[in-house]
Amino acid sequence: MTTPTRFLITSDEPPFALPEAVTQEDDGIGQRVASNLQRLRAKRQLSLDALARASGVSRAMLAQVESGRSVPSIRVLCKIARGLKVSVAAFLDQRECAGVTVLPARDSKRLVSATGAFVSRALFPVDVPQQSEFYELRISPLGEEHSAGHGPGVRENLVVAQGALEISVNDERFLLSTGDSIVFYADQPHRYRNPVDSEAVAYLVVTHPESRD
Repeated sequence: MTTPTRFLITSDEPPFALPEAVTQEDDGIGQRVASNLQRLRAKRQLSLDALARASGVSRAMLAQVESGRSVPSIRVLCKIARGLKVSVAAFLDQRECAGVTVLPARDSKRLVSATGAFVSRALFPVDVPQQSEFYELRISPLGEEHSAGHGPGVRENLVVAQGALEISVNDERFLLSTGDSIVFYADQPHRYRNPVDSEAVAYLVVTHPESRD
């Protein structure tokens, strides 16, 4: 792995040598910026020359950043981000997200209960750990789903979008109508039950107590 040895000041100023070796953290940031720049430029099918024209950052400087030989300043990174039409945060993201992710309904991951009465559709990218998870729930008439509980500190926040739902947390039951919502700790046994003869639709946010990296 190549260790960055110089920081870039602006697109108009020459890079200057660091007085000491960069830290492991600096090296990690430099490599992360480099890999994300390569990915984002390839995604937009831009050559280094084209990105240089769009961003106002020289081709030579872009090549240094993309190879991991230099770590750009915030000013330079902002220029590159404008040229690529992404957030500056996209260069620091370890999960390779450009800031906007479209999830076509046909590609959504669905979990269906053994009886087929309960369908959960993920409304978030499932290929990477998430601190918050967003689901669409559909429960058939008079259908129900049981959960033994999740990890310590996990919370659920649910809103009923259509029909009605009975939520049981341990032995306590709560009847929700369309528009009603509930928040509870889901690290204990709980149940979703549709008490009426029409389909129920709800949206659920599951929050984990800390990042699940």
